[in-house]
Amino acid sequence: MASDTKKDFFLSIDKHALAELPAAKFDGKITIVDSAEQVDEAIGCLRESDIIGFDTETRPTFRKGALNEVALMQLSSRETCFLIRLNIIGLPRPVIELLEDDRCTKVGVSIHDDFHNLHRLAAFEPKGFIDLQHFVKDFGIADNSLSRIYAILFGQRISKGQRLTNWEAETLTPAQQAYASLDAMACIRIYDKLSSGSFDPSQSEFIKVNDPDQSTTTNE
Repeated sequence: MASDTKKDFFLSIDKHALAELPAAKFDGKITIVDSAEQVDEAIGCLRESDIIGFDTETRPTFRKGALNEVALMQLSSRETCFLIRLNIIGLPRPVIELLEDDRCTKVGVSIHDDFHNLHRLAAFEPKGFIDLQHFVKDFGIADNSLSRIYAILFGQRISKGQRLTNWEAETLTPAQQAYASLDAMACIRIYDKLSSGSFDPSQSEFIKVNDPDQSTTTNE
């Protein structure tokens, strides 16, 4: 998008419009990785993908100042999302090596927050990552959250109903699995949509006139 167009308008969706959209659904394969024996197979499959969606989940805490460790890492190919249960198996070396491999393109949203929390489990140097929060700015998208970016591009709402559930539960419910997997695979869909050249910001229904005195970006 030309730089002069960026000055004229931006794309943003408010919470009321977001709530009216149909819910997005995960339609891929889900594989739970909760033993060391499963890790190598999962990473092997992921390395065959040209792009990997990335996200994490942490059990919420409702006590001021308390912070739980990351419980789940979602790594998704275009077909399969692997749910790696870090609270059970820790952060295995093959996963760290993938996170540090700059030959493997990985996409996520607000990834520095994920890295900060993951570094409490193990030291590593992430490479090969694209943060969609920055990537979408070149297309005039002002919103920062995964759900709003996805809504602008696909006209669907990613439900956040499972976000505050117990990610350290003995067994993850089907709803938790679908929620976590959709978050990771949605990152791939966003990247593909924008990289393909098929998205024309000027034709979006979510255009807002640019006002230098106001900011509508949101992480909600």
